[in-house]
Amino acid sequence: MTPRITTLLLALLAPLAAQEARKPVVALVPKGATHVFWKSVEGGAREAAAELGVEILWAAPQKEDDRAQQMGLVDTLVLRKVDALCLAPLDAVALRDKAVKATEAGIPVVIFDSPLARPEGASSGYVGTDNFAAGKLAAEGMAAALKGKGRVIVLRYQVGSASSDQREEGFLEGLKAHPGIEVASANQYGGATVASCLDKAKSLLLRFSGERAPDGIYCANQSTTLGMLQALQQRGMAGKVVFVGFDPTLALVEAMRKGEVAALVSQNPHGMGRKTVQAAVAKIRGQSIPEKTDTGCVLVTPANLDQPEVQAILKPQMN
Repeated sequence: MTPRITTLLLALLAPLAAQEARKPVVALVPKGATHVFWKSVEGGAREAAAELGVEILWAAPQKEDDRAQQMGLVDTLVLRKVDALCLAPLDAVALRDKAVKATEAGIPVVIFDSPLARPEGASSGYVGTDNFAAGKLAAEGMAAALKGKGRVIVLRYQVGSASSDQREEGFLEGLKAHPGIEVASANQYGGATVASCLDKAKSLLLRFSGERAPDGIYCANQSTTLGMLQALQQRGMAGKVVFVGFDPTLALVEAMRKGEVAALVSQNPHGMGRKTVQAAVAKIRGQSIPEKTDTGCVLVTPANLDQPEVQAILKPQMN
């Protein structure tokens, strides 16, 4: 175990300062620490915590493929006896036992962003995007930009991530309504980092080049979208291919303004953080919460980019 991880675990086990001891403690374990998306979720969570008078423990794995570290963080928080646990599982199956362990210890569990494979007995509710519907929304954006015809490739995220799995499957399902669009490849995975996604994207673009070059490309999360954009820019293809991605950042919005991105599906991560903490506090107070809380999404295009309602969702993510 690295010194950095050891320090994090010790901090989680440490008692709160005396003046804060009376506050309920809501722990949030996202998938990772680096993506702008998670920073926006954290901002919404802390905003709700301040309004509701609870303390936040934000415990994030350093990488979005480190299942073992995420499991260790959950174990530590159970030992810490937090008042509620909010978890965005890196693996829909592997993290279920940890959620069950927390529930059996009397700690309410709220799953956010990415659902468990079987939530029964493991969690009180789910807060997040309807990811399958979001994938279908991306398909409609792609079909509109391609005018119903063309070859499309998909760069997937990573095996076991239920949220991106559903976005990818929703996209493929949505394209079935457009028989003039052919899916040339949908079985390649970028991995957890922008660097790994860039490498896979470059390999994919090399494989599908010349007469096999795609007319459209879809990526279902932030790291794959950023990695693919960089690959397209490096190969001089940005703006020449209809590119639809997920989870806007300042760089992606700027690329849209340049014509390099046709559409971006934006979740509402700030709202997701707020509603996750609100659900956790409701459980702490003995109240019931919905089985599913949809935090919504919007298809951002050059046509609606500057509309006030779209900007309200984008601005918390523009870091």
